[in-house]
Amino acid sequence: MDRAIEKKKWNSKKIMIIGIASGIVLLIALSIYFTSGGSKLNVNTERLTISEVKKGPFKEFIPVNGIVLPLTTIYLDAMEGGRVEEKFVEDGAMMKQGDPILKLSNTDLELSLANQETSVFNLLTQMQISRNAAKQNTIMKLNQGTDVESSYKEAERIYFLNKKLYEDKAISQQEFKQSENNFNYYVQKKKLTEQILKSDSLSTKEEMSQAQESYKRTQEALRIMRKKVEDLIVRAPIDGQLTSLDAEIGQNKNKGERLGQIDVTTGFKVRVEIDEHYISRIFSGLVGEFTFAGKDYKLAIHKVYSQVKNGKFQVDMKFEGDVPKEIRRGQTLQIRLALSDETQALLLAKGGFYQQTGGNWVFKLNDDGSVAYKVDVQLGRQNPEYYEVISGLEPGDKVITSGYDNYENTQELILKETAK
Repeated sequence: MDRAIEKKKWNSKKIMIIGIASGIVLLIALSIYFTSGGSKLNVNTERLTISEVKKGPFKEFIPVNGIVLPLTTIYLDAMEGGRVEEKFVEDGAMMKQGDPILKLSNTDLELSLANQETSVFNLLTQMQISRNAAKQNTIMKLNQGTDVESSYKEAERIYFLNKKLYEDKAISQQEFKQSENNFNYYVQKKKLTEQILKSDSLSTKEEMSQAQESYKRTQEALRIMRKKVEDLIVRAPIDGQLTSLDAEIGQNKNKGERLGQIDVTTGFKVRVEIDEHYISRIFSGLVGEFTFAGKDYKLAIHKVYSQVKNGKFQVDMKFEGDVPKEIRRGQTLQIRLALSDETQALLLAKGGFYQQTGGNWVFKLNDDGSVAYKVDVQLGRQNPEYYEVISGLEPGDKVITSGYDNYENTQELILKETAK
């Protein structure tokens, strides 16, 4: 009797094919898992910086550098051009107001002064001559007036005498008319003489007034010219220290050229350069701090220069309270300029991680510190020491704050300590 042969469902060949296919699928799955960011990486803790999130006072500030300058500076410019003839002091000298600094020579200016002085002398001489001539003319007119007055009175006397005699029929009409005509003549001549004398007096006064005004203008021109010559000696305008003196004997200086400056030594200010990125947040009254010889000092902005040059603008800061005794002009100070008031905030120490994450995520350690997980965070304001944590972390959390150069596609870091 024939026996039916049962067909085998699995054989070694089929099993091998299924095994190979399963292996390929597993490899693909693992590849997808690791490339999709779900990978783990063993990291030596000695290569990491781990910081603890804490709550504390936070003040937003930026580090800036300032140069110490005198509180007041007066610039010395050449009021008149000339050749440097003599230097009375050297750069750095302490000056009193009015002390001579250097002397310039200008022959053209000195010649103009001599000509102006001659013009004034000639005008003064001419005025004296004119004044004397006017006096002589007035005297002559007065003499003439006296003669006319005398003749007038005599003609008046004879006229009234003859009039009475004529009325008494003692003299002829002809004789009376002759005395009357003579009297009328001197009446008119007296009036004319008085008008001439009055007109002459007014004319003389006007001429003298014009001459006096001309003399005053000439005197003022002479005063200005003398002042120009006096300005060839450059003097200290205020008490202070002479700095930046740029003049050597024999050197020619043009009018208006900078010669140096006088620094008032009674106080200092600090000139600070700030990146233009902060220009909208900088205003008078903002306070900064710096450390000098182990002690902290305060400065406050009192003037903002809005002009931007090479991506920076400048502000002047004055000392608030004590001023370091050892501070000197030209020193550089490292200042912490506050942009906000001090507040309580959740703080995370600054580190290289920010370069890769932009403050959007960090590696946070688990409770026992064996693993660091990738978590999303939100960071806000910052200063040179801390970031302000807005969300994603709590006080006491520990975070890897060193750089994440090789960890961007890693989800977990397995932390290992180096065996000793």
